[in-house]
Amino acid sequence: MPALFRSLSIYNYRVWAAGALVSNVGTWMQRTAQDWLVLTELTHHNATAVGIVMALQFGPLALLLPLSGYAADRLDRRRLLIATQAAMGVLALVLGGLTICGLVRLWQVYGFALALGCVTAFDSPARQTFVAELVGEADLANAVALNSTSFNAARMIGPAMAGVLIALVGSGWVFLINAASFVAVLGALAALRVGALHRRDRGTGKPGGLTDGFRYVHGRPDLRAVLLMLFLIGTFGLNFPIFISTMSVSIFHGGAGQYGTLSSAMALGSVTGALLAARRAKPQVTLLLGGAALFGTACALAAIMPGPIPFGLVLILVGLAAQTFTTSTNALVQLSTAPHMRGRVIAIQLAIALGSTPIGAPIVGWVADRLGPRWALGVGAAGGLGAALVGVAYLLRYARLRIRSENGRMRVLMDEGTG
Repeated sequence: MPALFRSLSIYNYRVWAAGALVSNVGTWMQRTAQDWLVLTELTHHNATAVGIVMALQFGPLALLLPLSGYAADRLDRRRLLIATQAAMGVLALVLGGLTICGLVRLWQVYGFALALGCVTAFDSPARQTFVAELVGEADLANAVALNSTSFNAARMIGPAMAGVLIALVGSGWVFLINAASFVAVLGALAALRVGALHRRDRGTGKPGGLTDGFRYVHGRPDLRAVLLMLFLIGTFGLNFPIFISTMSVSIFHGGAGQYGTLSSAMALGSVTGALLAARRAKPQVTLLLGGAALFGTACALAAIMPGPIPFGLVLILVGLAAQTFTTSTNALVQLSTAPHMRGRVIAIQLAIALGSTPIGAPIVGWVADRLGPRWALGVGAAGGLGAALVGVAYLLRYARLRIRSENGRMRVLMDEGTG
């Protein structure tokens, strides 16, 4: 257990993790309330509208990639995070005020989603790569996994709390609680021991230097395969607000409480996956392949579940598989990328993971509206299984296979290379 949580022995990481956990709970509360507001109050169970909100919120990650990756490599990440986290708090505060006053409209939610997406485009690469400054290279994989554990523990707590609060006081107050939660992460950033940060050399070049990031990825077959797998799962599989909300409302005819509980069930699996990832020094492509295959299979099973209880149980498996894949992807990309290129490569990774949502979310929402939520989950299953095939193709081309006998049993071993 001490080895599992070894990054928490570092003061700066411990302070950051505490503030981030509070803020993450608030973020997941807002996401749940926002999806519920759009699906049940501003529209009549319109999954396409939820997909549009997701597209607007995550689209800027791809559109602003030349600037956001450059900013993560060239600017002081701590100061950049203070600015972005404060801006997110203000956006939540204003949206909460409009909702409580009964003035919120669907187009306003679209506008706030777009504004939040623009801020997140700069926040996410800086926040992901800031972890290396908190702990250093030796504990980076452990810290990345613990970050995911915190994020998904909040994902387990936040939706359940939001479901109760929406029923009691309405969505607007949930937005205000999220705004207040940013005080915790801003306080953590202020309390860090700046002199103890593991500063790295600034990246060189101009904002257009993102081309160097694409050139770097192009020369790495392992990164190309990993990012293609991430694109398939990110585009068609990581649309949980649509999957869970439409299944809860249209198939199981539940309220906000059931929606929050189902979201928390999936988060339980995600926490388990993140904790398992924290035990690994460095993941390999074989682990990503297994996670993708399990994700596709679990989504297919979820699509045929007859009631909310078995559906929730399968969502635990979906969360475990999704978190195994995404956390391992993040750690593998960071650990196998040169430090001076890390910000730009991580920006590319995030743009693929979250920027693919503008492509996939409207498609999945349309499928849910026209064919039903079960078919939408089938799209997610296809994305996971397609990613697994990409992993198989990479290993067949670049992995060196060895067969060895151990205790009378034959074992197949793979030495993964970068080509």
